[in-house]
Amino acid sequence: MDNSSLRAPAETAVRQCLNLQPDESCAIITDDQRKSIGEALYRVAAEISEDTVFVRYPPGEQHGAEPPAPVAGAMRTADVVLAPTTKSLSHTEARTDANDAGARVATLPGISEGVFLMGLDTDYQRIKQHCEDVLAQVEDADEIRVTSPQGTDITFGIGTREWHMDTGIVHEPGEMSNLPAGEVFLAPETADGTFVVDGTMRPHGKLDGKRLTFEVEDGYVTDIDDPDIRAEVEDAAEEVGRDAYNLAELGIGTNVAVTELVGSVLLDEKAGGTVHIAIGDDHAMGGDVHAPIHLDGILTEPTVYADGEIVDLPKTNGD
Repeated sequence: MDNSSLRAPAETAVRQCLNLQPDESCAIITDDQRKSIGEALYRVAAEISEDTVFVRYPPGEQHGAEPPAPVAGAMRTADVVLAPTTKSLSHTEARTDANDAGARVATLPGISEGVFLMGLDTDYQRIKQHCEDVLAQVEDADEIRVTSPQGTDITFGIGTREWHMDTGIVHEPGEMSNLPAGEVFLAPETADGTFVVDGTMRPHGKLDGKRLTFEVEDGYVTDIDDPDIRAEVEDAAEEVGRDAYNLAELGIGTNVAVTELVGSVLLDEKAGGTVHIAIGDDHAMGGDVHAPIHLDGILTEPTVYADGEIVDLPKTNGD
């Protein structure tokens, strides 16, 4: 792909989403496999701020793995951080420490040039409004129930946990977002029931008619019918035990610019009108579980109830 075509989405990310200013420092964190996107972001950022650095390192071994210490240091000391990386830095101490130090951070885990173009070709102020509309419907609920024609019927207890918005607008110190963005999410205190993933889930990508079924009891996944995903969770359990089976996240997609699922969790979980449910680490979103995995599965036809009332979800290609 001609790198000049990455200019427009890079402009959206740096100028609209992160609002980089001339008197601020910026760190572009990338790896050998995402260099073209990192370079596009660097070119735009360097035009705005002379205090911009480009940091590249070998791809991490797994999502959530900590980056090398010099990379973490660059993140922690910058005002603005953009991280297009092969393996996600979202659920790392390096990202948390950078936010705690006041950095505005956007992670772009697993980003491809196609996803970069599709997911950032939109008005993020519009996505922010969709997030606010969903949040207003769910934030005071004690219980969220999700059903689907594929067999999902799971109930989440909210307890004292707080909802978060991933709007893509990261203008205040200490804020963080994924890019592409567009979701309302939380780490529930507990969950019980069944969820059936029919959209996208690692390591399979887009499922194309296949369904993955998970049983949940008292906030932990008790049965996984897919051997590949079960093996990933079992490997993580060798390190952290039962926490690998933690029901980590309930998220609602709000990005109506995503017109179809493409097999990228980063993009597909943001699609308007979808729900995603994750297993594993939740410490970065208000939970208390540290685990070396965070596996999101996307449901394409959910109905969401907040204390029994149907939630009006934003739909792709609609308002």
